[in-house]
Amino acid sequence: MGHALCVCSRGTVIIDNKRYLFIQKLGEGGFSYVDLVEGLHDGQFYALKRILCHEQQDREEAQREADMHRLFHHPNILRLVAYCLRERGTKHEAWLLLPFFKRGTLWDEIEQLKDKGNFLTEEQILQLLLSICRGLEAIHAKGYAHRIPAFLSKDAHGSFPLSCRDLKPTNILLGDEGQPVLMDLGSMSQACIHVEGSRQALTLQDWAAQRCTISYRAPELFSVQSHCVIDERTDVWSLGCVLYAMMFGEGPYDMVFQKGDSVALAVQNQLSIPESPRHSSALRQLLTLMMTVDPQQRPHVPFLLSQLEALQPPAQSQHTTQI
Repeated sequence: MGHALCVCSRGTVIIDNKRYLFIQKLGEGGFSYVDLVEGLHDGQFYALKRILCHEQQDREEAQREADMHRLFHHPNILRLVAYCLRERGTKHEAWLLLPFFKRGTLWDEIEQLKDKGNFLTEEQILQLLLSICRGLEAIHAKGYAHRIPAFLSKDAHGSFPLSCRDLKPTNILLGDEGQPVLMDLGSMSQACIHVEGSRQALTLQDWAAQRCTISYRAPELFSVQSHCVIDERTDVWSLGCVLYAMMFGEGPYDMVFQKGDSVALAVQNQLSIPESPRHSSALRQLLTLMMTVDPQQRPHVPFLLSQLEALQPPAQSQHTTQI
């Protein structure tokens, strides 16, 4: 299922016959840890994500996350350096070795600027948004041959395009030149889901509640209708929330959640965008389109790309973004 891994000495491990030295912890979640390690063969730093696997399903999901990374070779999607599965008694740990981004995430950048009373400029926002959209376009266009998630059909197999489902500023890394890189691909699922029946609707709704961050979750995922189509435009809503955060220093529903009010109710109303001389009417209009409550009226990513490319300064319409 993966490559052999062993702990060679205190603080070092071997993955794919290469030795890595533990430097420090970077963070942890409910069932995963991220460590900073140094490759002793190349002197480069990497992020080692360790996922605790209590059951076979956990191991399958970790393998699926690794498979998702391997699907893409795109400058705006995080690549996988190596993957392995380590036995720990009756349990396992899945290890994903990933590039380390010393600048951190887009959210780190937003907060650092906010602490100084500053915001991203519109030019920076447009460049970032263009590159994020290019990464999303690649995800939406990629077919993935795999067992379809359980909320669709237990016996269904096939190849289908993907949707990100948990896009947010903390899931967007920034490279040395400021280029955005989408990470945390474990929440990706089939892009277009035809919901047929209340049971399937409730199952999808529960799945979204577990996998999609509440203040960036599209309205159609809060109360899934018994007969509807959920498609990749859930990502466009989340991207709109990311755009709002870049413009104003916080997500549009962050305070709603922090105050304990209902995000599910708040997202059913058209978003009110604060007035600011920092932003053009074109950018505000783009945000309004992305935050359209009715998913069938919300634009797809190719439309957003065409709009963003038209707004870019000619000399800076590139795949990389500097901020």
